[in-house]
Amino acid sequence: MAAAEAAEVAQALSRPLSCLREPDCGRAARLRALEAIRAEVQERPLSAAVVQEVFGAQLVRPLARCLAGDAAERCRELALQLLCHGLSRGDRPGEALPVLLPALAQRLCPPQGFEPSEELRLGLVQLLSLLLQRCGASVGPYLTDVIRILQATLLDHYAEVRRESCRCAVACAQAIPEHFHMQSESLIKPLMQTISHQHYRVRVDVIQATGAVIQFGNGKSVDDVLSHLAQRLFDEIPKVRHAVTTVIGEWLLHLRDRYSYFHKLIPLLLGSFTDEIPENTKLAWTYWEKIGLQWEKENEEDLKDKMDFSVSPSHYPKGVTRPGLGCRELVSRNLSKILPGLCHDITDWVESTRIKASQLLYTLLLHAEDHITQHMELLLRTLYQACLDEESDVVKNCVKAAELIGTFVSPKVSLRLITSAFGKTPKPSCIMVLTAVIRGSPKEILQPHLTDLGNTLSQAGVCQRSEEVFYMEQLLYCVQALIEVCQEDCKEISFQLMKVLVTIMAIPCSQHLKEKCGSMRFQNRWLEVHYWSMGISQLDEGCHWPRRTLYLGGY
Repeated sequence: MAAAEAAEVAQALSRPLSCLREPDCGRAARLRALEAIRAEVQERPLSAAVVQEVFGAQLVRPLARCLAGDAAERCRELALQLLCHGLSRGDRPGEALPVLLPALAQRLCPPQGFEPSEELRLGLVQLLSLLLQRCGASVGPYLTDVIRILQATLLDHYAEVRRESCRCAVACAQAIPEHFHMQSESLIKPLMQTISHQHYRVRVDVIQATGAVIQFGNGKSVDDVLSHLAQRLFDEIPKVRHAVTTVIGEWLLHLRDRYSYFHKLIPLLLGSFTDEIPENTKLAWTYWEKIGLQWEKENEEDLKDKMDFSVSPSHYPKGVTRPGLGCRELVSRNLSKILPGLCHDITDWVESTRIKASQLLYTLLLHAEDHITQHMELLLRTLYQACLDEESDVVKNCVKAAELIGTFVSPKVSLRLITSAFGKTPKPSCIMVLTAVIRGSPKEILQPHLTDLGNTLSQAGVCQRSEEVFYMEQLLYCVQALIEVCQEDCKEISFQLMKVLVTIMAIPCSQHLKEKCGSMRFQNRWLEVHYWSMGISQLDEGCHWPRRTLYLGGY
């Protein structure tokens, strides 16, 4: 039945096909011939077997010739429609590959030729996409042609052609991964040239294509695309940032060489934790939890003791959920490779980079916990500089990060390193960091170090170093933090604290600081005792120094 119907259709097509083969056939005649073919093939309800028989035996070659070389745009358009119909309805589309892929390359790849019509270029790339979807692994022997076409179309002036080319790249990578990895690097350059396209939908498609090309291709290309993906995390369009987060998350879960790239990929995923769109933040956390659990499972033997005997820290930031063991271990083991670059970014000249880096620093330290200790010198050096940043968000994030130092690092280490910086020329930022560390520390752990802290703050080289209001304000906040954390334990250093407060009150043009000092004095009666014992109930009118300075020493 099918053979008879195919023979009938073939008979009906013989005349229009004969017309197409004639070298002197005019445009109008070619157009009529193509219309007649469409009437017989496309407008009649034919079975897949009949379509395949007619299409494969008689139509593919003349239609491909017309598609590749006909001067009339309408003829090329009709040939394209007929080819798409035959490929989508036929049951053996792979048989058309040897004819169609060279024709597509001839029409889309310079220098042989270039299709001037944007709509037809889009149609040609859609035909390629159809071939990839229908033929699957059969495309393998023709991968070189496919790559050559995509290298050209990924840089097309028409945005829709670029988008369809990205989908083709994904389809090709998924269809023939065993062949694709050998030539995947050829697509990285055109993809990266397109990743900053003015249309956000193009950027999204390029990011998705990049993910698939590297996932199923050569993993070494990660190094070539990381800086471009990192830049897209600053994109003003949430969908673009969402695409980056998805790609990075998939790589961290499924990339063959992912262990080699953990230290490069983890910062990009954790950077999405502070995205302004809750959906993006949730996506990043979801991926991160999966990655941590997968890593735990893959390294179960290595983590056995920690899984069985690990104890949660007694002091932890309020309102913060502790990350899982796998997540914490991943950060801890890669922190030494991540921190140097991150610390450089915190002092970058671009404001948005500094903000993003400071947010990421907090996230990393939250995961690293007591592993922070071995990186203290680099961290403190960076925090001293970043806390003087003119951008308030950078300062706020760095102060939060410094509080985690107080939470997780022994005061024996942290306070010794911070107070040693006071031996040089203490900056306001040094005091800011000390204040944050004090605020993050538990009372019972800080208590044995109170005397040293009080003596350091009351040294003339510290509390009398500058009359700059900002400096003295940080000094006041430091005293306030000590009192708030250690409360009445501060009685043992009340004289040193009193000395600092009186020094602050004596600074000219600092009325608001005087009011804060006075407030602190009356809120803590044990400080009030020292005020009166020293004969200091008020400042002399018009004088910036207390009446009785004999007891204070150093003046």
